[in-house]
Amino acid sequence: MVLPDSRLGSRLGWWLECRAGIVTEWTATSAAFAVAVGAIGIWAVTGPWFHFSDTWQLIINTGTTVVTLLMVFLIQRSQNKDSRAIHLKLNEILAVLEGASNRLINVEDLTEADVQMLHERYQRLRTLAQQDPGSTRSHSIEEAEPGGEITR
Repeated sequence: MVLPDSRLGSRLGWWLECRAGIVTEWTATSAAFAVAVGAIGIWAVTGPWFHFSDTWQLIINTGTTVVTLLMVFLIQRSQNKDSRAIHLKLNEILAVLEGASNRLINVEDLTEADVQMLHERYQRLRTLAQQDPGSTRSHSIEEAEPGGEITR
C-alpha cells in the first residue's frame, strides 16, 4: 500500500481511504450480492420463530437503513473519483490538442452562470458553422462573439 498522502491529512484519513476503496470494490461483486440475498433470506426464514414481531421487522429496517446510508457515501466517493479522473483526462487532451480552446481546461470549476455563458457561445458557434454548410473550415469561439472574452 502507498504511504499516507499529505492531502489526506492524517493516518486516519489514509486508513479510511484504503478501507473505502476495498469496500467499494467488494460491493460490486457477485459475492456481495449473494451475502445481501443470504441476509434477507435468513431474516425471512426466522420470521415464524420470532412470530413476525415488531423487533423482527425492526432488525431488517435498521440493517438496511445503515447499509443504505453507508452505500450512499461510497457511491458518491466513487463517482467523484471517476469524475475527477475523466476531467483530468479531458484536460490533458485539451492541453495537447492543437487548435483546442485551452479556456475549457477545468471548466467544471466555473460557476453555473459561466458554464451557461459558454454554452450560449457554443450555440452561436454552431449557428455560424451551419450558415457555412459547404465549408470544412473550422470556426473559433472568438467568432461567436467578436471581441468577447470568456472569463474564469
